[in-house]
Amino acid sequence: MLGVCVWMPAGNARPNILFILVDDLAWTDLSCYGHPWHETPHIDRLAKEGMRFTQAYSSAPICSAARASILTGKSTARLGFEFVVKAEPGSQVIEPVPPLKAPPFTLALNPAETTIAERLQKDGYETAYFGKWHLNPHYDGRYLGWDPDLGPTSQGFEVAIEDFGSHPYGQQELPVIQEPGRFHPDGITERSIEYLKTRDQTRAFFLMVSHFFVHTPIQSPYQWLRDKYDRIIPENSPNREKRITYAACLETLDHNTGELLSALDYAGLDETTMVVFLSDNGGHPEYVSHKPLRGSKWNLYEGGIRVPMLARWSGRITPNSICDEPVIGYDLFPTFAEIVGQPVESANLDGVSLLPLISQPSIALDRSLYWHFPYYHPEGSKFGKAIARIGMDDYRVSQTRPQSAVRKGPYKLIYFEEEGNSELYDLAADVSESKNLTRSQPNVAKELERQLLDYLQKVRARRANRPILE
Repeated sequence: MLGVCVWMPAGNARPNILFILVDDLAWTDLSCYGHPWHETPHIDRLAKEGMRFTQAYSSAPICSAARASILTGKSTARLGFEFVVKAEPGSQVIEPVPPLKAPPFTLALNPAETTIAERLQKDGYETAYFGKWHLNPHYDGRYLGWDPDLGPTSQGFEVAIEDFGSHPYGQQELPVIQEPGRFHPDGITERSIEYLKTRDQTRAFFLMVSHFFVHTPIQSPYQWLRDKYDRIIPENSPNREKRITYAACLETLDHNTGELLSALDYAGLDETTMVVFLSDNGGHPEYVSHKPLRGSKWNLYEGGIRVPMLARWSGRITPNSICDEPVIGYDLFPTFAEIVGQPVESANLDGVSLLPLISQPSIALDRSLYWHFPYYHPEGSKFGKAIARIGMDDYRVSQTRPQSAVRKGPYKLIYFEEEGNSELYDLAADVSESKNLTRSQPNVAKELERQLLDYLQKVRARRANRPILE
């Protein structure tokens, strides 16, 4: 393990942190990651001016669990928070009835957990949050509504205003716009910009902007964008109409990101602010191609957990640099803590600081990454209607069953709870996870499976079990 690398800028000036978290954006979606037709110039700017991570991972293949993990620096297994929050307590209902019973739903992030916002606030930072929370039960009849006792202000964010922005989640019907280049105002972006203007300028800030884009429902009021991608996307593309609208939604996210970055520049904060851009999990299989990755949102193949991640920090990150080292969402807690000059090392954290990679992106971090998903998906009768095999570019939702995974070096092992069997892949040679190596490399498979199961036991992970028959 690398030693702690404490850094403070000249004169002990404290760097600001802008963390942009987006929803369901696939690893392959951005132009800077090689997408053939999506146009994302504002997000790509972060790659040109900073570092692009080629093997960044979400902590989970699903929203709430990933967000809880990012905020706390802990794996979902350690947190006991592995699924999306529900409106009320209960257990999964799956049809037809599966052989295992998933754990009860986790309803909220435990207020006793220390978040990165609480850590930075303690260190004197002003903390602000705008956008999607999704870490408490739907409050006061509002889908994804914030609970005042379990929302951002209870987890270390001093400034926080609930807003759906211009996403269809807001249930507002926006007028159709025909004129190229015009967008509706986005509340999340506008509130974030207003915060940059009115913040306490005597304090450094941690601003978290959490977008609903590009999560379903996929709708766009911008006829000019739909027309644009109708001309661009090939006629033979699977699910073409959905992907046209999805591309319009993604360009809307890019526009909103550009507005925020421009406001940062205008305020003279671009030189003193680290910007991190990350997706919370992989993309929806009906709208995006994850090729060459197998799987999608909801499962632990690469398509479900490998995500775009960009970081820009003037004077510290070399422009247009690339890091191929595997990193994961729960690394951000110790990274942000060390950036502000307060490194944290704890046996109860799973993340490590990425600061050494910022200076030397080619170094190797000697550690394992863990994922744990003890649930079935989709729920209810939709499970039986989903396709059974998780493949590549199926453009349909597939059946995800309880599974866990570990990555060590180039090897990744996925353990399937129902049968107690594993699949082993060498991602350096087979990023598509098409060649299961458990028979050809049994010693590697056995060691990684042992390591994974030992870890789950150590952190007292909640696992799917066979129901007790009365």
